[in-house]
Amino acid sequence: MKRVFLIVLDSFGIGELPDAANYGDTGSNTLAACFATGQLDVPNLQKLGLFNIDGVDVGNPCPQPVGSFGRMAERSAGKDTTTGHWELMGLISHKAMPTYPNGFPEEIIAQLSERTGHGILCNRPYSGTQVIQDYGEQHLQTGDLIVYTSADSVLQIAAHEEKVPLEELYRCCEIAREIMCGEHAVGRIIARPFVGEYAGSFTRTANRRDFSLVPPHDTLLDVLMRRGLQTIGVGKISDIFAGKGISKKVVTHSNEEGMQETLELCKTDFEGLCFVNLVEFDMLYGHRNDAVGYAQALVRFDRWLNSFLPALRDEDMLVITADHGCDPSTPSTDHSREYVPVLYYGKPVKAGVNLHTAPSFCALTEHIAKYFGIEF
Repeated sequence: MKRVFLIVLDSFGIGELPDAANYGDTGSNTLAACFATGQLDVPNLQKLGLFNIDGVDVGNPCPQPVGSFGRMAERSAGKDTTTGHWELMGLISHKAMPTYPNGFPEEIIAQLSERTGHGILCNRPYSGTQVIQDYGEQHLQTGDLIVYTSADSVLQIAAHEEKVPLEELYRCCEIAREIMCGEHAVGRIIARPFVGEYAGSFTRTANRRDFSLVPPHDTLLDVLMRRGLQTIGVGKISDIFAGKGISKKVVTHSNEEGMQETLELCKTDFEGLCFVNLVEFDMLYGHRNDAVGYAQALVRFDRWLNSFLPALRDEDMLVITADHGCDPSTPSTDHSREYVPVLYYGKPVKAGVNLHTAPSFCALTEHIAKYFGIEF
């Protein structure tokens, strides 16, 4: 019974790509930023080969890594969550998804307001944590939606859970998804609910929901499903693929929940792919320029591996990677264009093999497909 556990450490880049300057990301290195805090104690990742990867010049390489290790370059245009995850499953996006550095066009905002029945506040790039402090009180007074974006291909809608109930916020996001199509087809519409009584006390809740584009072509997930294999999405994986190719969705709200659910799934019988996203590396630490918090989250993940690695069965393969970078030490709070690590472990994996640098995340797709005896 073959099983692959693919864990995405959301935003865990390991150094700038050759084209990083085109994205304003010269010098970005999420791993190095975490290492520089002095908090990065990750013996399991070290044994798997993290510090043996080409181009990694921090940490101590393991003399005899227990896994295969390498790095992958993103071939898709962009540095978005959606494009990164799609490419991990074999779908390359040759055209970057649209971004809105000056806010959304007036015709989009007018349509969104008319169809949702709410006024619109903000409409410009903004920090997600700051935008609710600056517009939250006005939102409570009026019920207008706080609409904002970032350097990524997203339209985000923030609303107070007591002023705009969750189901209403999700309805508004579904309308936004319908509107943002064609030339305005952003990667994700994101619901950003928050609570609190006044500016300074507002905090986002764990009831975020992503409304993604449907992948335009089949991915490895679809192929696996057609072969009768399970495709289990843990965390926001199902949302990223708009449910396409996902046989089972497991909702989580934190890294801790994601790791716990993955360990529980490891104890069950299934054949196929368990695809996991641990979002807090990106959401809580990368975007908030919290290098210490990021490093400590990596330490917690590494400690969790103490219980997960022994639970793997003889035919199980563990893959650890990322979807882009988000260097917490640079002035930018947005994603960064970086190489991502790829670590393979398990009895089917030949230990100590340096896979060097793959030109695309699709190298991982091919590796998994080959393990299941599938041509993709």
